[in-house]
Amino acid sequence: MSDDPNWERKILEKIALEGIAEQRRSRRWGIFFKLLGFLYVTVAIGALIDWGDPTDLSDGKKTTALIELNGVIQAKGDANADDVVAALQAAFKSKHTAGVIVRINSPGGSPVQAGIINDEIRRLRAANPEIPLYAVIEDICASGGYYVAAAADKIFVDKASLVGSIGVLMDGFGFTGVMDKVGVERRLLTAGANKGFLDPFSPQNAQHKAFAQDMLDDIHRQFIDVVRKGRGKRLKETPETFSGLLWTGSKSIELGLADGYGTIESVARDVIKAETIRDYTVKSNFAEKFAKKFGASVSEGATSALTKFSFR
Repeated sequence: MSDDPNWERKILEKIALEGIAEQRRSRRWGIFFKLLGFLYVTVAIGALIDWGDPTDLSDGKKTTALIELNGVIQAKGDANADDVVAALQAAFKSKHTAGVIVRINSPGGSPVQAGIINDEIRRLRAANPEIPLYAVIEDICASGGYYVAAAADKIFVDKASLVGSIGVLMDGFGFTGVMDKVGVERRLLTAGANKGFLDPFSPQNAQHKAFAQDMLDDIHRQFIDVVRKGRGKRLKETPETFSGLLWTGSKSIELGLADGYGTIESVARDVIKAETIRDYTVKSNFAEKFAKKFGASVSEGATSALTKFSFR
């Protein structure tokens, strides 16, 4: 024990000062790691954001505008009418655009979304007759994808591309057999004789089935009209043309569903005569992609038991 009568106070002061110093060190490290985390998030978000096309067009050089149509055509997906239409309008508006290419890799999707895109392509082509628009098909262009492609001036394919499926489907499930086996009783109350239209938990109604088939046939006729209008005399119709079958790219040329072989590079170089390609595709950032996928998941979860029309 020290002879200093103030030794206890000095020890307590020393302990307090060391505690304060340790808190300051901890605070500095905390600030450092927070700044490091903020920097990491900033860099990650910056990598995901589409900052636009960096191409310098100040020299007035003509370019080929590219618009991607990938995946299922649906309102909540990447291939939705709002984004594709916005990209088309921007491409046609640019004074540098010599021609437009829509590159398609799609198995189909919503008749409404595909119809909106088809209508806008036709409108823009009529308003800008000096700017041609071509569809370039890579792996697949089926149903709704072909509905869009039919609006193009010409359609180019690879010999192994899959093209066609000009038809409409309405898919769903019936659970009445399973319900009988497990002893589940369906209790459905409706106001309106047909409000339970195609309810998957009730026995299939012959009148409802006939009504649904009429709707399918009506949409199919709309699809056929679009193809005939878009392809004109180039189309070589057979009994199977509008049956929903798919053909290879080489066969689609024979049937008049496509015009020739080509890629975006060859079409830009040899057809449009503007090798510089500028991508106008609307690309969602991370937050938008998450919101779309989350919204689609919620929507699909809420309607999973229901039937729906589709160009697939």
